[in-house]
Amino acid sequence: MSAKQSLLPRDKHDIERVNNINNISEKDLVLLIPDLIIWIQDMNWPIALEISKLLLKVPEQTIPHVKDVLATNDHIWKYWCLEYLVKYFPVDLIKALEPELNRIANHPSRGEEIEEVHEAAQKILEKLK
Repeated sequence: MSAKQSLLPRDKHDIERVNNINNISEKDLVLLIPDLIIWIQDMNWPIALEISKLLLKVPEQTIPHVKDVLATNDHIWKYWCLEYLVKYFPVDLIKALEPELNRIANHPSRGEEIEEVHEAAQKILEKLK
């Protein structure tokens, strides 16, 4: 098992490992972002909220991974990213996601409409006005 794997949660109840991640350096946290963002696919998972708080410690480095999520067809995951991450990013960082947010807010797919992703994007865009 690599050092990275020994830090990552093993399952959706692994709050112990999530708590341990709180004690690592920002540099090491950044390396875990691609593996951590997966855990907010369902905010009903017991560790999801704590993972979102970890990602909010490094918002600038999290943006490329959020962009990747926004390019998927997993509309619920998009919604959770907007509601639990992007919504809390500083305004200057939200601007980095403006093209994606505008597309979702103004030209949502059917799935984005059903899951209300477009409404979450619209609310976030209000912060930029």
